Formats: sequence, structure tokens, C-alpha cells
Amino acid sequence: MRDDDRDRAATPGLARREMIAAGLAGVAVGLTARPALAQSGDRAPDAPRTGAAMVRAHRVEAPMPHGGVAAGHPLAAMAGARMLMKGGSAADAAVAAMAVMNVVEPWASSAAGNGFATCLDRRSGKVHSLAFTGGAPALLDPDVDPKELDSGHKAVVVPGAFGGWIALARKFGRLPLSTLLEPAIGYARDGQPLDASIAMFIRRQQSVLARYPTSAAIFLPGGQPPAPRAIFPNVPLSRTLQALADAETQALKGGASRDGALQAAYDHFYTGPVAQEMSRFSEANGGWLRMADMAAYQPVWEDPVSTQYRGLDVYCSPLTSRTGLELCEQLNIVEGWDLSALPGDGADFTHRLIEAIKVTKADVYRYAADPRFVKAPVATLLSKEFAARRRAMIDLRRAIAFPEGAALAMAERPVQMAMADDRTRGGDTTSLSVVDEDGNAIAVTTTVGGGFGTSVIMGDTGLLCNNGLRLGSTSPYAGHPNKVAPGKRALLGNGPVIVLEKGRLKLVCGTPGGETIGQTQFQFLVNVIDRGLPIQQAIEAPRFALDAEPSFYKPGAAVTVQMESRFDPAIVQALTAMGHRLETVGAFAIGSIQGVLVDPSGARMGGSDPRRMGYAVGY
Repeated sequence: MRDDDRDRAATPGLARREMIAAGLAGVAVGLTARPALAQSGDRAPDAPRTGAAMVRAHRVEAPMPHGGVAAGHPLAAMAGARMLMKGGSAADAAVAAMAVMNVVEPWASSAAGNGFATCLDRRSGKVHSLAFTGGAPALLDPDVDPKELDSGHKAVVVPGAFGGWIALARKFGRLPLSTLLEPAIGYARDGQPLDASIAMFIRRQQSVLARYPTSAAIFLPGGQPPAPRAIFPNVPLSRTLQALADAETQALKGGASRDGALQAAYDHFYTGPVAQEMSRFSEANGGWLRMADMAAYQPVWEDPVSTQYRGLDVYCSPLTSRTGLELCEQLNIVEGWDLSALPGDGADFTHRLIEAIKVTKADVYRYAADPRFVKAPVATLLSKEFAARRRAMIDLRRAIAFPEGAALAMAERPVQMAMADDRTRGGDTTSLSVVDEDGNAIAVTTTVGGGFGTSVIMGDTGLLCNNGLRLGSTSPYAGHPNKVAPGKRALLGNGPVIVLEKGRLKLVCGTPGGETIGQTQFQFLVNVIDRGLPIQQAIEAPRFALDAEPSFYKPGAAVTVQMESRFDPAIVQALTAMGHRLETVGAFAIGSIQGVLVDPSGARMGGSDPRRMGYAVGY
């Protein structure tokens, strides 16, 4: 036997890629009882012959002993980490990262978008939810053609995200807003290399962006989409962000407190020059957004929805996020089965998850809506007893048809008068997760709705607004509790998650993906909790997602299970035999989890999804 063969036989976990895989799988690699590794030649850890054929994960976990950020873009993750290294809190890092995401991932993020944050205050041990979700303008015509709510001036939802930034900074932040916005201002002013995927999205949306001169000026310079890795600025956005920072600075110079200075920046956006420009532009182009809508908006701190799963406390966003209800009901349903006793990559395991999602979608889409307009049976949907009843309708051997949501006495049955089976449009979103040195944790998922939102840059602000009034976020059926109406907040899929174990942080995570958000987070949590996978391996495991034609609002809808192509063909064959309608999609196509998992040792390990351009940075 050759020397290098003997080394591999004696130390089976030490090949270059095998070492990575072993670490990612949580396997301890003990070196003390083994011979020292060679530094060169065939026995070196990076010698070609030691390379394994495959690895369990394509990215290494990011250790975060003092804190860190996992975000949807490397520049955003680094901006957040810079705030932590300046002595900032998790909230400071989250705001800085969100601001940069506005610049580098504009198809999915904007200070004029919407979103949710889930926050752990380590000192009190309490988990808070922040909704920064604007509603429909007061002038909205409920009978408008739904196509006008997909893109254009009438599709605009009241901007919520910047209010959320200020709310986070006021409640949990330490650093000045000018510091938090500095990285984003620089990237918007001077440009940054455009990610190839963003260049592709701009090209796909080119015909729509070209309709609006303010959008074309930024996204189609010279009349053409920018090339991948081209230096891409957004100068109007840099001016807007700088003006917001200057409003704070001037207030501080005038003797204002930190809180008062942040309020000055808030006012600059919602009652000052930004609101004035948005209102002027909207009215001039036939839109409905006005100053009164901007002035009336407020971000809202609420208690999260929660459930206990396998002894862990899981917290997620309340209505108008549908994902909090989805995630909790899905977990409650599968808690009745011993998933750990099933092969995690087997058909029986996957079938149970598919059916739990199917039943939950029916319930959530039947009742979820803005609680200011409709009383939704939230407590019932979250209860273990309700989950047991819904679990009983699942056939462990066969796929069931997409059911009707449960008939609940405390909620009126939706009146579906006009059965217009319009196909709903998905959403495009971004997410980030942060932990700081003090043990505070924040997950944020923010969105502009469908890709590029309304596709209209609002005048000279450089900002895109959310098109959250589109079908999918709202119901196409007259009489449904989530039918669009003036002032009503549409449903979001955003649902960032915090998991506690005996009061201590276990996991913080979130994902983009519109309709797939709740499904992706559900599968990820099961991977971590039931399968015991470390964070990066749990993130990269193959995923599936249910899609419904025409939508999940309609009982009997045709459900297709989209499966990433990395699933074993035997599983695909077995699921097909169970009656599932399957569609193969890309190998890494569904969701983009960004998260931090606390190891049993206490080590905090960040993970980021290779499905998009996310990145985790720790220090």
C-alpha cells in the first residue's frame, strides 16, 4: 500500500474536501492521535489525490464568536459586520445591511418597500416582531383591473421599509443613522460591480422598466441593460439617503436627542421632501399615493406568533405576514410524527412535509388578512388541537387533492362571488440574519413584492415601491377577506424566524422566495431540528416547493410539487407513485436561507445559501 493510501485509510476524514464535509456534518476530527500532515507532496491536505468526489456543502460555515451577519449579498453582509466592529448592535448591523441591499439588489429591496423583522432582546429574553408594511393608498379603486396593480403608478403601496429602519434604530440601535447609511451612500454614488444575476433580472424586466423614464435612466443606461459586473450606480438614491442622514445630523447639531434626530430623518421621508416628491410624481402620472398616505403610516411593534416544536420555542411574524401562521401550523402538524425515525432523504419523509404544507396553505389562504379589517382565527390556526384534526385528513400513502380550508365557527366563510381564476404572481424578496456580541439577534425579510416592485422609480428619489396589491398578495375573489381595499395591508410572505431553547438563542434565520418562503423555512427547520444537520448542510439540502394553479386561494387547485434536480430519482419515482404531480427545477432553485445556528458547544455558526449571492461574515 502506498504511503498516501495508508494515510487515507488511517485517517478517513482528513482529505481536503472530506475535511470540509466532516466539519459541516458536525463530525469531530481528532488530530492528536494521528500522524502530522505533510505540508507538500501527495500527503498534503490540498494534494489532488486527496480530493473527495463530492462534498455535503459547497460553503463553509462562518464562525461568529463576537457576532456576524448572513445576508443576501456580500457587500450587505460586510456593511453589517462593519457596524458590529464599530460597537454597534444587531439592529445597527441590520439597518446598514438593508440599506446596502437597496443598492446592490434593487429588484428585491428598497427603502420604499415593505417587510418584517423578528428581534431577540437578550437582556429581557423577549422576542419582538416589527411590521414595516404599508397599505393601499386611500384613493385606490377596489374595482381596478388587477393588471394595473402588477406594475405601474397605480400599483404603489405606501412605503414602509424606511420607517422600519428608524424603528429598529430607535428601539435597539446605538450608532448614528449617518454611520449606518454611509456604506450604502457610497455604493449608490460611486457604483458597485453589478452581480450577474441582477444583470439578468434587469434584462428580463427590460421592456417594463423601459416604459418609465425615471426607471430607464437608472436601469437601462444608454437604453440597454448593464453588463454583468459593470459598475452600477444609483445617484438619485445616493442623494436621497444622504439627505436622510443630513436630516439627522442637523437635528443633532441643533441639540436634539438621538431619538429626536432619528425622528427628524423619519419626518424627512414621510412628511418632508421625500414624501412631497413621491406624492407629486404619483399625482402627475395618474397614481393614487398622496402625502396623506405617507403621513398616516407608522411601523408597528407586535408580539410574534409562536409555537413550541420538539421542546423549542419558534417565533415568527404575525399577520399581515401569512408565513408566521404557515410555519407554525406546518410544524404543529408534523410534530405528530416521529420524523427522526424516517430517512431524511426518503419519500415517506418528503411526502409528509408536502401534505402538511398543502393542508396549511388551504387554511391560511382561507382566513389570513389584515386584522384591522378582518378577524382571523389566529389562535385556532396555531393550536395543537387544530393541527391534530388537520393531520388526520392526511393519507400517509397517497397525495390528497388541494383541500378547502377548515370551516371555523368563529370566522365567516369567504364569499367567493366572482370566481375569476387569474394566475397569481410570485414575489421577490431578500433576507438577512444578525447576532451581536451581547447575544441580541435580528432576522429581517424585506421586499418590493414582485421583481422590481412597481418597476417605477418614484421621481427623483431613486426608490422603487412595493407592488403588494398584486394578485397573490391579495385575493382575486370578491368577498374574500384579503380582497384589495383602500388602506388595507396585503399579505406578505415575509416571516423571519427566531428559535429559542430554554430561553436562549438557538437559531435565527429567514429567506426570500415569495410563495416559497414558509415552505423553505419549514424544510430548513426540520433539517436542523429533526435531522440534526449543521446549518450549512441544512441550508444546502435539496428542497421542494408547492405551486398551485390558479392559486392557493381556490380549493381544488392543481398542485404541482417543484423539486430541485438533486433529489434522488428513486424518491421522485416513489412520490409520483403516491399521486404527486412533480416538476423538476434547477439544482439550487428554491429560496435563499440566511441564518445563524448556535451549536451545542455554544459556538455561533453562520450559514448562507448558494442558491443566490448571499454571504455570511463573522468576526
